[in-house]
Order: sequence, then structure tokens, then C-alpha cells
Amino acid sequence: MDIQLEKILEALLFASDEPLTLRRLREILKPETAPAGDATQAAAEEAAPQPSAAAANASAAEDSGDQSDFDGRIMKALETVKAKYADSGSPVVILEVAEGWQFATNPKYAVWVKKLYKNKTSFRLSQAAMETLAIIAYRQPITRAEIEEIRGVEAIAALETLLERNFIRTAGRKETVGRPILYATTPEFMRQFGLNTLKDLPVLEEPPASSAGHESGPQTQETIRTPNNEQN
Repeated sequence: MDIQLEKILEALLFASDEPLTLRRLREILKPETAPAGDATQAAAEEAAPQPSAAAANASAAEDSGDQSDFDGRIMKALETVKAKYADSGSPVVILEVAEGWQFATNPKYAVWVKKLYKNKTSFRLSQAAMETLAIIAYRQPITRAEIEEIRGVEAIAALETLLERNFIRTAGRKETVGRPILYATTPEFMRQFGLNTLKDLPVLEEPPASSAGHESGPQTQETIRTPNNEQN
């Protein structure tokens, strides 16, 4: 068991104010787990003849295998820590959100946590912004013209609001006449809505269609109130 790794992961999750992805955890942990050679060894390696192309390719393949093994260790340790909090009935749990992991309060204690923030100001997205966000979430990447075709009204103001809240981002340009900007959701959107990946979006009986006359997107929650955005 990687008890030390589990403790390190707990410390990292506790200290971070945003979800930590596997890639980010690997970046943080890899240097600490790699054996450190002394100065003499480093000098000897530097003076040694450079390996052939075949040897270099073999070394790269070995490194890839090492990374896979290390990722497996991280994932196993994360699952162990996550289970520890879940099985103990702890008031805090580890959630998988925005393709990462983050500490959060146990939903069983939500009624008391809400009282802690009852005097904080929550922000409210307009119905137009929520509809626009829902369309982008289900049909991304998508252009402004395509959004407006679905909703039947202009979407400039809604897009500006969503960009300001960091719920959406520009995702390149569509290879068509005029090369219009494409929009997609952000990790912040997934974090605030409690989604780990876009596959966690509710399945719609009738997904938003790209045809005129659709006045609104799917039904969504209008008010967003979480400890992470109360200060916005």
C-alpha cells in the first residue's frame, strides 16, 4: 500500500482550491518519486556516449510504461483515500469533478453549510444565459449563429455573460465562410455544476436541434449558489 502517497494526495487535495487532474498530480508528484542521483552520477551520465536512435526509442517506450504504472499508483491511492472518507461517514468527501478530484462537504450536511453562506450574495444567470449555456453544453463546439438559430433570438449578451463567468470559452473557428468563432464549456462550468465529464450531462429525450423556431434549450437550474462562487 502507498500509505505515504495517500497522505500526500490528501494534503494536495486539501490545499487546492480547484479540482486536481491526473495530469496535474503527475506533474507535482513525479519529481518527488523519481530517485535522485548524486552530483558524481549526474556528471558521469552527462559524459557518457549518447545512445543510438534505437536505444532512445526503447528508452522512451520504457518511460511510457513507467508513466502508466505511476498513473496507476496515483489512481489506486486516490480510490483508497476516497473510499476512506466515504465509508467513515465523514462530513467531507472527495468528489470527481471537472475531470479531477476535490474535497467537498458531505451532502448530508448541506442544510448547515447553506446557513453559513445565507448572507452571501449569490449570482443569478438570466433565462437567456441559461438557455444559451445549455445549448453550448450539449452541442459544443458551436457558433453564435447556430445558437441564435436554435433560440430564435440574438445571443451576444448571453455569450458575454457566460464568458465573464468563465462558464464558456472560445474553441477556435469553424472552417466555413467567415470562419466564425466556436464556443465550448470550461472546467469551471463542470466544477460548478458538479460534472466530472460532459458524459455526466443529463440525457435529453429531445436534444437541442439546429433548426429555427426553438425558443429555449433544455430545462436547467437558474440560480447557482455554491461556496466557491459566493464572492462573485
